[in-house]
Amino acid sequence: MAYYPVNLDIVGRRCVVVGGGQVAERKVERLVECGARVAVLSSRLTDRLAEMARAGTVEHVDSEYEAEKLGEAMLVIGATDREDVNDAVSRECRRRGILVNIVDDPERCDFILPAIFQRGGLTVAVSTGGRSPALARRIREDLEGRFGPEYAVLVDIMADIRQKVTARGRTSGENKVLFEAVVRSPVLDLIRAGDWEGVRALVRELTGEEIDARP
Repeated sequence: MAYYPVNLDIVGRRCVVVGGGQVAERKVERLVECGARVAVLSSRLTDRLAEMARAGTVEHVDSEYEAEKLGEAMLVIGATDREDVNDAVSRECRRRGILVNIVDDPERCDFILPAIFQRGGLTVAVSTGGRSPALARRIREDLEGRFGPEYAVLVDIMADIRQKVTARGRTSGENKVLFEAVVRSPVLDLIRAGDWEGVRALVRELTGEEIDARP
């Protein structure tokens, strides 16, 4: 199967995780980090999930799985160790047009979750199309060593540059030349060295814009 890669905006959207174990906990934490309104549907929770429920970080639906408990969910993740429950979750979500992921069961999924890591505003995702999550994790670990904290700084710098350059009203083609000139320049080396004046001078030379380079 060929998957269509996409980043979803789930801020403020209801996302349901069916299950309350360690796997469910990891899925819940990621959804919360992305700003979703998360409901955990399970009669039992890990200590961490119970703590999040008490704090009001997530909604706890204290029940075994029932289709009506999904509510108006945008997205559902099935993370139980019961095949019959996972199958029921998948069938109900597909019937209702809700995006569904069943952990470690690509055939019952509308989408799969890549192995990811972040550097500030930069997110790097690795996927094997569900064929080998272990390999995806290995590649992610390799990439983590190559992309250090300087990339988080560069993302913020590029966002500042983009806002100022696009405000000039030039064509997207002209803007693209400037953006690529910066990312292909020695700017990362200057960031690693903490040479913020050098960063500002380089950006000024390449784009004509003044930025506040210090993180």
